[in-house]
Amino acid sequence: MHSTPDLHRLLTRLPDVPTLRDRCRGLAMLEAILSPDWADRYYSYDSTWGEGEETASMRNGEGDDWFLVFSPAGVYARGLDHTAPPAPHLLAEVPEAFRPFVEEPAFGDSDGKPDATVCFWRTPGATAWQAPSAAPTGGVDLFDLLADGTAAAYRTWAEEYYEPEHPLDLSAIAHVLALRPLTPAVVTALNPDLDLDGLTDDIAEIGYPTP
Repeated sequence: MHSTPDLHRLLTRLPDVPTLRDRCRGLAMLEAILSPDWADRYYSYDSTWGEGEETASMRNGEGDDWFLVFSPAGVYARGLDHTAPPAPHLLAEVPEAFRPFVEEPAFGDSDGKPDATVCFWRTPGATAWQAPSAAPTGGVDLFDLLADGTAAAYRTWAEEYYEPEHPLDLSAIAHVLALRPLTPAVVTALNPDLDLDGLTDDIAEIGYPTP
């Protein structure tokens, strides 16, 4: 595999598939707590996207996004930096098992056509993440928070983005990222204006563990 130093660094920082899936669900749950309005969230997760398929996504509201699909074929990830040159040549190298996701209109441009500036994948049994031989044109940094995965990194990002009145509780963030069942105290520590009952639908959609 040939890749740019930034992409190579990302792929070596990403965890195995089960850990990445849990991390995606934790990020989505944190966003559901901090931003009850789905349209304002950065990170989302749909555990019922398709039969045997789940999706994680990031949208920054400025035209950049990424999608990950967890399926029996493995994990396929594609990112888009709207300021970078289009890179359709990258998608030509994606394994056949992931072609349905490459061509999925929901992951494409405004017309539903395949679109990406970076992509990578991991098949069952593989010991490392893989990417096209051609270099991405942009968007590698969109996965930085996902690759870091720490409560401290999320708090730094969220306090800058959401500008809460009080510092976010680090232990509550760690509780959610560890996928421990939510409690009223954890929810209140992150968003005093929200109660646990208000998260019922999000917990179900994300597939977040319950007691």
